[in-house]
Amino acid sequence: MPARADIVFDAFHYHEWKVQWDSLVRDTQVLDGSSCPSVGAMTENAGAGALRTLSMRTRFIQYDRPLLAAATMVGRSFPFVHWAASMRHEPVGSGNSQLVYTYTFRTGPRLLRWFMEPLVNWVFVRKTRDRFQRLEKFLQHHSNDIHTWQQSRYELPVVPVHAAATTPPAR
Repeated sequence: MPARADIVFDAFHYHEWKVQWDSLVRDTQVLDGSSCPSVGAMTENAGAGALRTLSMRTRFIQYDRPLLAAATMVGRSFPFVHWAASMRHEPVGSGNSQLVYTYTFRTGPRLLRWFMEPLVNWVFVRKTRDRFQRLEKFLQHHSNDIHTWQQSRYELPVVPVHAAATTPPAR
């Protein structure tokens, strides 16, 4: 990604940024009204585009800004009977980072799983790739905006966006 790990993390997890680029969900909310998830937080995510009818409720099982976030589906959301994912953000080079996305799912009904899982995986891989390409393009144009927002939100010292630096601790 063309930005530091903390900037990418916030672009993905703070909904005020996410709604500007995310092609997979048209609306996402932390159910307790927070601006971003935390461990134990529940989110409601409404699908976008061809996946508009897909809505999923998730619970965050890990949230360690700016390094790692992981969530699991609560209840069911056709075609999924189980879904979980994690995102690891790793600094690389000068002002860049790598986003490592891992997911697992199981579809239902069980008798159709042999057919549905390869199809759902194909769609999910394609949509996820598109989603992260959109995030990358968004960051190319808005990482400075997110950095400025972080400085006001977290009272961070001024560090150039493209400088290789360690990220500040979460508050």
